[in-house]
Amino acid sequence: MKDLLGLMGKAKEMQAKFQAMQEEISTMEASGQSGGGLVTVTISGKFEMTSLKIDPSLFKEDDVEILEDLILAAHNDAKVKVEAEMQEKTKALTAGLPIPPGMKLPF
Repeated sequence: MKDLLGLMGKAKEMQAKFQAMQEEISTMEASGQSGGGLVTVTISGKFEMTSLKIDPSLFKEDDVEILEDLILAAHNDAKVKVEAEMQEKTKALTAGLPIPPGMKLPF
């Protein structure tokens, strides 16, 4: 019974840590670039785009498709960076816990 109470206490502690981590992640920002820096996108930890910068040299009528592709690539670059940071923070928080492989946290 003592082990069960200890386990429940650790679960509550872990829940509080996850909540704090989620709050920290939501304030995080990452910038992604494409086209050698011609397009820069900044997204939040919630994957919301907060900033978009486009080099004026890209504003030509016949280059619209290229510009659209560069924006998507920059957004995806920023998203990968946020996901990597989230994974690193989660890994540090769960160090030593017997969590099954492939289980994604936070839930």
